[in-house]
Amino acid sequence: MEDKFDTLSKFITNMTILVGRAQKESEIIADGKTLLESLVSDIRWLPHEFSCYKFKSYSQHLIYLDPNERFSIVCFVWGAGQETSVHNHTVWGLVGVIKGEELCDEFEIIDGFPIYTGRSHKMTAGQVEAVSPTIGDWHRVSNPTNDISISIRVYGANIGTIVRKQIDNNQSIEEFISGYSSERLFIF
Repeated sequence: MEDKFDTLSKFITNMTILVGRAQKESEIIADGKTLLESLVSDIRWLPHEFSCYKFKSYSQHLIYLDPNERFSIVCFVWGAGQETSVHNHTVWGLVGVIKGEELCDEFEIIDGFPIYTGRSHKMTAGQVEAVSPTIGDWHRVSNPTNDISISIRVYGANIGTIVRKQIDNNQSIEEFISGYSSERLFIF
């Protein structure tokens, strides 16, 4: 039987190879999606502390950061009904649901402001989607269930340190840096 840490280690190795060889973002998204689908097909590798809901809002925990910050792997844990603000990413990203569901409301920029497109879609465990400034970068994500939902995300930078934008409570665009909910980096 494969050691649970081998699953993540193989994913990290394959993502490192992919971002090192890919010539285009579209290659990273296509091949990375396949890799992430495999990772989120089984939750047993995820450390228990990253799969427990302990915060008043959704939490994001850094699992791995590429030494050159070419990509980061982050675990999002959602309580029932929790949601993000409307926000962007500025880099490519892959979102894979590993437990529960996520609802994504899609936005597009019209006259410099993110406007809801009227399109939403639900992702369930095992599904993966992509975000990027080139394919659609603004959304709002929520947990539509009455239980904990967990997703594993891979971003094309150290996402916790990137200056991004969100819509604030006054319906204005503001800059923010998300940071991480925990200081502990997953070590295997």
